[in-house]
Amino acid sequence: MISSLKTPLDFIVHPSEMPLESKAYEFCKQYVLLSADQKLDVLKEMSVKYNFDQSATGKAAESYITSQNKGTGVILKAADRLKSSLNPSYAYAFNRIRKLDGGVKFIVDVRADILKMLPSLDFNDEATHHLKTLNNYVKEILSFSFNVGFMKLERITWDSSCYMLEKISQYEAVHPVRSWTDIKQRVGPYRRCYVFTHSCMPREPIVVLHTALTSEISSSIASIVRQTKARSSSEDSTVKFQNDIENPKEIKAAIFYSITSTQKGLHGIELGNQLIKKVVKEVLAEFPHITQLSSLSPIPGFRDWFLMEIKKMRGGSSVISSFFSEKDQSVLKNVFSAADQQSLWSSLQSLVASNQWIHNEDLKELLKTPLMKICAHYLYSEKRRSNALNSVAHFHLRNGAVMWRLNWLADLSPRGLDNSCGMMVNYRYYLDETEFNSKNYVENYIVTASDDFKNLLIPALSKSSL
Repeated sequence: MISSLKTPLDFIVHPSEMPLESKAYEFCKQYVLLSADQKLDVLKEMSVKYNFDQSATGKAAESYITSQNKGTGVILKAADRLKSSLNPSYAYAFNRIRKLDGGVKFIVDVRADILKMLPSLDFNDEATHHLKTLNNYVKEILSFSFNVGFMKLERITWDSSCYMLEKISQYEAVHPVRSWTDIKQRVGPYRRCYVFTHSCMPREPIVVLHTALTSEISSSIASIVRQTKARSSSEDSTVKFQNDIENPKEIKAAIFYSITSTQKGLHGIELGNQLIKKVVKEVLAEFPHITQLSSLSPIPGFRDWFLMEIKKMRGGSSVISSFFSEKDQSVLKNVFSAADQQSLWSSLQSLVASNQWIHNEDLKELLKTPLMKICAHYLYSEKRRSNALNSVAHFHLRNGAVMWRLNWLADLSPRGLDNSCGMMVNYRYYLDETEFNSKNYVENYIVTASDDFKNLLIPALSKSSL
């Protein structure tokens, strides 16, 4: 509760009373020292006690209604009063905090706290609804502060500050950085690392995009993050570059292989798509002959979804049943020594959950076709509110990319196996088509996919919701 603070929130008052900057600073200073439970108490009380005045809003609404026959000037004044009455008192607190040195970062962190708290709260509790309203307000003011027009694009190299390089290493969420040698490679030759920074958080990379410059569209993450001079997409088609000096003639593709939004408090404020667009311009300005622009993307959540569908199969109903042919099922029964269908699906569920199949060459070959078809179905046809269920797919499709190629055994790290049974996907950007594709997806929920990708959907394509 507010009493947890030595400095109460008495600076949350009407702006005419001139709240003191020192009190706002002291509040921020003490808030960061609170426990999670104390922060929850403070934010709950702030959201309830310092919300808008319902009585004043009711009177303003009545005044607006009665003003309708009194002329335009009276109506507009009444509308302004109604709008003003809806402003919560805590708005003045955040305006004061935002002007402090480090204030914007503080607000970002406060929203991160709120987002962490909300899932565990009782939604029958009135205070929870107030806290959701507070979250929406904070998101709105941060959306204005972090408009792309206020963001600065910066290329990171080995000559960048040690602090920035360390931050990028710490924040990397897709393919963890293991050492200084690792980060040196990721910002070195045949690599481009760009970040968005903000004037209010100049030492913080807000969004980070790693790009590989290759001879073709990469099908394996190992060829990007684990090799030094091997810049091609596959082991059987590798180009060696002497002394790691870039040869522009060998650079024919730009692969966006990792994009990370570093600030949890900016969740839902889309900056990654703008960063990709700006990086595309930078790369094409440097290498105008590049014609292939693509991501090499993880598929988080696929394995968990697949395991749930196998569980449904044991109950007799699942969308994945058509992807295992009678021959597949017969062979798997022999492999598992399964007496019946229930035993078959139970054994498959245990095998996939343990990732042990990856150590058996026969199983890898046997599972390749059904798993790729099931994953293609998951990416293309599984929906949440008519949009792609997979968050990474939704991100790239909304940007106008094409669901281009699914790659088998593309990420054999523990994370890659846990995410997607080792599969990754390329979302390809055709610059003359992105606007149309994006509009078609956002407005009509149409997923644009290559013919090769669609071939993986047969015979399930006719069952798609599209």
